[in-house]
Amino acid sequence: MIRRPKPTDSEADLLQEQERFLASGTPSTVNVVRRPDKRSGDSEGAQGDQRDVVTIQDLPDELPTLTPAPSKKSRLKVERVRFEDEDPEERLDRHDTHISAVLSKIIERDTSTTPVSLPAFTGLAFPKLWIHTQTIPLNYRSIFARQIAAQRLKEGKTPLYFAPESRGQTSGPKVLNLSPDAMAGPRLVSGQGLGGSDSTVETLKIHQENQGKLQAMSKGEILEEQKRLLGQLDPRLVDFVRSRKAQGALASAPQPSNSQDERRREQRLQETVMIGAKKPEQNPLEEDLPVKPQKEWVHMDKLEPEKLEWIRDLPAPRRKGTKQAMQARFDFAGTLIPPTEDLPTHLGLHHHGEEPELAGYSLQELFLLSRSQVIQQRSLALNTLAHILTKARAGEFAAALRGSVVSTLLDAGLLFLLRFSLDDNVEGVMSAAVHALRALLVSSDDEDCLDSTLSWFHGLASFPLLPTAQEEEDEEDEGLPEVMRETAQEKEEKKTDHDVARKDVVKGLLRMKLLPRLRYILEVIRPSPRVVQDVLGVLIRIARHSSSAATQVLDCPRLMETVMLEFLPCSWTVPASPTPQSAYGLPVANAMKLLRVLATTGRHACARLLNSLGARERLSRLLAPEPSELLLEPEEALRVSTEAYRLWAVAASYGQACNLYTDLYPILVRVLQSAHRPWRPSDPLLPLELHRLQALLTLLTQVTHTAGCHQELQAGLVSSQGAECPPPPLVTWGHVTGLQPTMLGLLKGCVRTLGEPVQRESTLRLVPAYLVYMGQYSTRELKDQTRIVSKYLSVVIYLCCVPRCSSAVCNPQSCCPGPETIPSLPGLHCAGWTSAGGVPGPNSPFPLITSLCYLLDTLTSIHRGLVRKFRSLLLIEAVLGYLRGCAQAKPTLSHWVLRHEHHLLYLLLRLVPTDPEVAKHAALFHHVSLVMLPWLLPGSEYLAHELMATMVFNKDFIPEGQIGGPEAAEMSELQLQERSSPPLQTLGPLLREACVQLPSVRGCYLSHLAHMEPSVLSSRDFHLGRTPWLNTQLLPELSGPSLPSDWPFLPLVSLYERAGAPDGGGLQVESLPAGAVQSVTHCLQWLLLLEVWREDALRVVLPVAKLARLACIFLCSSDLFMERPVQRLTWALFRLLTRPSQLEALDLNSPPTGLASFNDLYSALVGQFEAVSFGDPLFGCVILLPLQRRFSVTMRLTLFGEHVGLLRSLGVTLEQLAIPMERFTSPPEDSLPLLRLYFRALVTGTLRLCWCPVLYVVALSHLNTFIFSQDAASQVQSTSQVLRSHLLLFRLPQKDAELGFNTYDQLPPIRQRRLESVLGTQGMSDSKGE
Repeated sequence: MIRRPKPTDSEADLLQEQERFLASGTPSTVNVVRRPDKRSGDSEGAQGDQRDVVTIQDLPDELPTLTPAPSKKSRLKVERVRFEDEDPEERLDRHDTHISAVLSKIIERDTSTTPVSLPAFTGLAFPKLWIHTQTIPLNYRSIFARQIAAQRLKEGKTPLYFAPESRGQTSGPKVLNLSPDAMAGPRLVSGQGLGGSDSTVETLKIHQENQGKLQAMSKGEILEEQKRLLGQLDPRLVDFVRSRKAQGALASAPQPSNSQDERRREQRLQETVMIGAKKPEQNPLEEDLPVKPQKEWVHMDKLEPEKLEWIRDLPAPRRKGTKQAMQARFDFAGTLIPPTEDLPTHLGLHHHGEEPELAGYSLQELFLLSRSQVIQQRSLALNTLAHILTKARAGEFAAALRGSVVSTLLDAGLLFLLRFSLDDNVEGVMSAAVHALRALLVSSDDEDCLDSTLSWFHGLASFPLLPTAQEEEDEEDEGLPEVMRETAQEKEEKKTDHDVARKDVVKGLLRMKLLPRLRYILEVIRPSPRVVQDVLGVLIRIARHSSSAATQVLDCPRLMETVMLEFLPCSWTVPASPTPQSAYGLPVANAMKLLRVLATTGRHACARLLNSLGARERLSRLLAPEPSELLLEPEEALRVSTEAYRLWAVAASYGQACNLYTDLYPILVRVLQSAHRPWRPSDPLLPLELHRLQALLTLLTQVTHTAGCHQELQAGLVSSQGAECPPPPLVTWGHVTGLQPTMLGLLKGCVRTLGEPVQRESTLRLVPAYLVYMGQYSTRELKDQTRIVSKYLSVVIYLCCVPRCSSAVCNPQSCCPGPETIPSLPGLHCAGWTSAGGVPGPNSPFPLITSLCYLLDTLTSIHRGLVRKFRSLLLIEAVLGYLRGCAQAKPTLSHWVLRHEHHLLYLLLRLVPTDPEVAKHAALFHHVSLVMLPWLLPGSEYLAHELMATMVFNKDFIPEGQIGGPEAAEMSELQLQERSSPPLQTLGPLLREACVQLPSVRGCYLSHLAHMEPSVLSSRDFHLGRTPWLNTQLLPELSGPSLPSDWPFLPLVSLYERAGAPDGGGLQVESLPAGAVQSVTHCLQWLLLLEVWREDALRVVLPVAKLARLACIFLCSSDLFMERPVQRLTWALFRLLTRPSQLEALDLNSPPTGLASFNDLYSALVGQFEAVSFGDPLFGCVILLPLQRRFSVTMRLTLFGEHVGLLRSLGVTLEQLAIPMERFTSPPEDSLPLLRLYFRALVTGTLRLCWCPVLYVVALSHLNTFIFSQDAASQVQSTSQVLRSHLLLFRLPQKDAELGFNTYDQLPPIRQRRLESVLGTQGMSDSKGE
């Protein structure tokens, strides 16, 4: 038999069944019949019809009629009479229910016989409200129900409500009462479905039979039958019925009137049998409720105690007794609410949370509220989060909260919440999300600091706000060849949005298509002015992230076009109100600032803005008229003009937009001439006016830079002969010479007004910009600058007092990142600097003294004879104190503001002359130059090169190297040593030779820094103002200093990486590059000089790092350490490294920079010593140094366990070892495995006094102490009488003794007794064993 197909059959199964059916030859029960088309009307058309008609045997063509179901009839149809010729329109008019038909048939009711009663006069203002107090009987029916019942009785039918009195009984508990008064009628059997007219009688009979059976059954039988029925039913259905019954019982249970009714009810309940398994819950007493319900209240017939609990008064907030941290709560302004503060409820800060008595919202509750369905709640939550972020970024929660608020919010998914909210259709929610996003990304203090330093020396440049790059270890690529490994771009594409945002917030937002959404908001939604400002602020922060982010802003379709069209128009109308309701169609200062930040990222971006987007026309339109003529608010007009000058200055720093200088030259002169006028300190526009004038001076400085390069570019273009060369700029030196007299007169006027207290503060802000301009102009033409500077130098020097409290170098804690600084969203950490005393503060002395030093450096570079004329600046006690503070400082952070202070230090050192007066402080200046080198940030490579070329290796700044200096250093070193040693006596000649070789040492280090040549050239173009060759004003990534802190060891590390490291350039260990010995010699000479005379300059390098770098001498070659000059210098450095102060600071447990652990380095050293040392004492001392008792036992186990063979060649004597023996023998060794190795080496003869004296003494000391300790020990068995004597009679190590240690003539009594007790115990155990 062929089986029927199943739903689980596949297509192959169906085909197999079909083949089996066809093979069986069984006739099909279905035939295909071609029926004619009924629409065509002919039967012949069936042959042309190709449709398939399926027919089944024994199945009629027509559907059978359903006879059991009676046909439905309408009761009103028989009353309705219609005629065939009746017009439907007339029938509609007849039954029309229009208001006109109703009003036309109004008949006034006859009221002639109705008595008229006047209202009674009362003293109330309004009649007393009539309240219906009639109690409704239990069997009460409405009028409609009574009419229906009468109609059914008239028709001879049974009423729907057979037992009206049962309605009142449903309000009680659902129990089966077996008392006689409960036999009135059935409750479970309704009689529906029974045919005939006597269905009611049948229902009553069934009910009586059920009652009789129940009365004949006992209580146990009833319960057993109940269990059986419950077992047969679906449990879910039973639970549903019970829950419905419990709800009905709770809603309709009557309240007990008195205690007597309660007792009667309890007695009745005891006589009943519960049908459900659970007893219905009873209503709570009214005394337990927070309010007493009144029957007049609407919807209070069903009590809900859990909801009524919210009406109860809140308990007073109290501090929890636990010491655990409490959850932070905030108000709608983002202010932190103390947990003990009792706020009134009308503020709206109390809600139905976990702690209703505490006011405020937690971060978790705000997140929940931000995803609410209610628009106002979403907007309120996002605005509150924005206020919290603003206060957190300002550092207001640092002292009150544990951890970071910003980090907590980002970990909770704030970034995705804001991105989703930006897509909200409601403009209010979208605006709140934009505001919160700006609060997260933008720091107002950072922007103010950057704007305030824009007119400083090299203030146009800025660092990108990129997170610190962290190398990720990819286990999947381990072991694969370089060709098969994934590229960085492929790895980046595989990351999810969450992974990218966790590393870099701005990059994650760009990946989530933030820019197209912001463009849509600006172009389509056209929000309010505040939202426009927030969007522009977010775009500025994205542009500051990196050049790639700025390129994405420029490339976003229609984004910059919308900004230029809507917020930087070329024409606009006067706003109707002082505060316009829309920012569209008016110039916006932040839009111009966005162009300036984008132009800072590179000359190509700047050219796109000027030429493609029309920024050049905007500059002419906004700078040609005065700010008062721009038809804007005075503050906004000044801001727009200031930002336009700043954008032009950035463009001029690339040599672009110089044609505007000739076009707007009369306007620039007019603005300069109007600048020197008395300023009113109370004028609210004074800060904006000063910023505008500073921006103009910065512009003129950059134009002067560009004009100074014209002659060089012109000559290069002539000599290039077709080669690629930048074209000369459109502005020449003749274009800028006309401004020099005006600028010089303005500078004189400013210096004269410094003595006026009213004008002093405003003048001090302008003088630095004037001095920077004069310094740049003096590079090409030196006329009256020297005379002017000499005349007013005393006045300026009096003001140039550098307080150490405002220095970021002397106070590194002022640059420490705040608690809200997170790696994925870096900032400038300028919170509070604009108002407090800091480097970029309003009262900072750094811009004035830096600009003055720049001018003096320019003058002295042209005429070196002027150096002595300006030496008084360096001899000021404030400047000397500042330099001493810098020499002792330990800045460990790479902060952006340090760049400006590094400029000041560099310029001060450039002014140091070779003068007897200044030579007294030469060591201080040299010390400052040394400690400054590892501080210089990326972009300052040219400064490092100049310092190394002119000062660091200059013997004129090392007064100790003069006649008698090396001898004095040697004598002082001898006095510090407790005992003399022959290698130390060669320190004087080594120092003299190092001083002679300083030029060669300088060449050695400069050659090893040749890989930095591109960075040095780029930095040189930036610092010298070579604008046509400058590609960007964006400095390299701020990932750390440009030079490592251990740069004096650079030749050693470089040689190790080339020759000794695995796969290091393909060279063998035995072979060395040409000139390697000379390079290592120069490096060691410089290190020796620094260790003796500039020890404080190397304090940033830990002793363990020094030891690790010196170990490269032994690892990079097999015989380098045996070279005579190398060995002499290494011996001297090793003696200096093993001084008591250095030994105390030596910590081998903390790995040095560049190494995972010192143990790995020591293993390599031991292996190299075993292979190529030939018992060299210097190499042996390096091997012995880490074996001191206070260091890790791992290195001692490595030597005695894995490399015990080298003990025969480790012949360092106690005289050659510069380390006290007590550091090896004290405290006693407590490692049993190491003691076993000591004992095994002594017993087997591997460790002998003639082979390894130092470790022989160490092993004897520790074993002797272990034997005579009070702990239980096994008997020491030795076959050597000499070793036995040494072990038992060892006393103390002594360097002058023949054996290296003293021995007892005989054992002391206490040791004798101890030995006897140990041997006696061992003998007893041996006898028992036998």
